[in-house]
Amino acid sequence: MKYTTLPKTDIKVSKLCLGTMTWGNQNTQEEGFAQMDMAIDKGINFFDTAELYPVPATAERYADTERIIGNWFEKTGQRDKVVLATKIAGPGDYTAHIRTNGFSKQAIEDAVNNSLKRLKTDYIDLYQLHWPERNTNTFGIRDYNHNTNDPWTDNFNEILHSLDDIIKSGKIRHVGISNEKAWGTMRYLEESKANDLPRMITIQNAYSLLNRVFEGDMAEIAIREDIGLLAYSPMAFGVLSGKYIKGTAADNARLKLFPRFARYSGDKATEATKRYMQIAADHNMSLAQMSLAFVTDRPFMTSNIIGATSLEQLEENIDSINFELNDNVLKAINKVHAELPNPAP
Repeated sequence: MKYTTLPKTDIKVSKLCLGTMTWGNQNTQEEGFAQMDMAIDKGINFFDTAELYPVPATAERYADTERIIGNWFEKTGQRDKVVLATKIAGPGDYTAHIRTNGFSKQAIEDAVNNSLKRLKTDYIDLYQLHWPERNTNTFGIRDYNHNTNDPWTDNFNEILHSLDDIIKSGKIRHVGISNEKAWGTMRYLEESKANDLPRMITIQNAYSLLNRVFEGDMAEIAIREDIGLLAYSPMAFGVLSGKYIKGTAADNARLKLFPRFARYSGDKATEATKRYMQIAADHNMSLAQMSLAFVTDRPFMTSNIIGATSLEQLEENIDSINFELNDNVLKAINKVHAELPNPAP
């Protein structure tokens, strides 16, 4: 395994982070336990979850993933071996079953306390805001279109003050953002610098061969401001395994169970995937290994969040850490990207 540190800290984390959003829906608790066991055995010390999980979010299964992780901590006693990240869900119809008061001080305090209970721990290493409260272009929306009826008012300072109080209580160590844009990221950093408030040290956004929009504005911010990317969906919901093109996807594969998650399945994304598959074959790699190795090696990357629904998939994904892409592979990848840029934003 390869390691780095969370920006502005001395906390060592593996360059691969174990993603957990399938546990409690596509995966049972027993399977989640087995994935955590394998991850620890292979050197992964960084787990990412969220109160929202499992996905798709439902009231019936709300926060079951955190419960599974908490049960594993209780069973194994290995909380001290894990850098643990979780998230507070943002507002919207999708999460009305969780709460309706956004990122108010009370909402954040309640969310942290409830996550701690479910996770059976007394602290969270990295606490993240899952998506912005304001109306902006997230979750596959390519362009920003201003909504003059958005009721949101600027509350970056208020949120950081709320998080500061919780950090001082010892319940969380550091904070980060997720699904955030360039303006929001800089506003958080601006408030932190100007008012001696907690600093957002990571940003968890989608990034893969099919979605490199982070390289537009955010890559420069990540490098110059030292806010590390935690890449989610590096396999594009499993599309970049090639299993949907090959017709080998299992019955419990995400897009078979939930076909509405079509973010990475458009015609251009499928064409790009076919081309990337050929590049991997030409260089004696699986498409999954090439896709993950590309993401992990980016200069703005802190950790690459990998997920799986089987131990075989997880083992292959973890093995990607041993692959380094040579110049010929990178040139071939960038040629496809130039011809089919960001087909799944």
